[in-house]
Amino acid sequence: MLLQHSLSASPDTVHWGYFDARLTPRLTLDSGDTVTLHCVSGGPVEIGVRNDLLPEHRAILAQLQPHLGPHILTGPVAVRGAEPGDTLEVRIKSVELRVGWSYNGIKPLKGTLPEDFPLLRILQIPLDRAKMTATLPFGPAVPLRPFMGIMAVAPRAEYGAVSSIEPREFGGNIDCKELVAGTTLFLPVWAPGALFSCGDGHAAQGDGEVNLMALETPMSGTFELILHKNKTLTFPRALTPTHYISFGTDPDLDDAAKQALREMIKWLVELKGWAPEDAYTFCSIACDLRVTQLVDGFKGIHAMVARALID
Repeated sequence: MLLQHSLSASPDTVHWGYFDARLTPRLTLDSGDTVTLHCVSGGPVEIGVRNDLLPEHRAILAQLQPHLGPHILTGPVAVRGAEPGDTLEVRIKSVELRVGWSYNGIKPLKGTLPEDFPLLRILQIPLDRAKMTATLPFGPAVPLRPFMGIMAVAPRAEYGAVSSIEPREFGGNIDCKELVAGTTLFLPVWAPGALFSCGDGHAAQGDGEVNLMALETPMSGTFELILHKNKTLTFPRALTPTHYISFGTDPDLDDAAKQALREMIKWLVELKGWAPEDAYTFCSIACDLRVTQLVDGFKGIHAMVARALID
């Protein structure tokens, strides 16, 4: 029988700023089960003085300190039978706002234009959860399209603890705004149990996430986790109702683009049986390369191919 699970954020169920294959699972489930992970976002600098913090958020800030990175991540969740060389399919069933506030910040030496904006500025931005909009303090109202900035399995054990900032082959801080409810993310498994975690809720974000942050806010995500035995990926992939998406990450944006393109060519060869040079030609005609983010140390590119062209 497939089960529905839930894991709340608390000082005992989050890891703040890092991934590590040595983390103890906070929940173990079977392939095909569904889990809701309740997440919080923001440290003292980002959230300022608030009297409307979720109780678990307040407890986390009081009892824990960040290690390596800034993101508060709920998990990990183990999937029985998962081993390195498998693939974890993460079906994103829903992503829901937990509070009526968000924040966005500029920080010195961070972002895409640190030489132009060497300042610290954190804006507290209310969210209208009925209208699904956020009105910025300088005027415009933007529509909300919630997604989790971070979804990840554990890294290779050999890595030890690694920062939550840089996206890597285990997923992590991908920050792709296409990963909304209804989308599926495929993650290569690197550690026993897979050890899935998520967090870094984004109520809205532009491609690039250029100043360092999106509309950052606590969220809950519901995921169906399906294990594919002996299906080996080298890097995450995603499937939306309309597109195939491959990813590339690298300190150099050109190299990130090359990786995303190579991953898409590889996927098209698998799907269609085309020769690689035919897939390369197709990508030049029908594949869009988009900047995922520019601000996470490893820059991101995602390649998108319309499913209607090849399904």
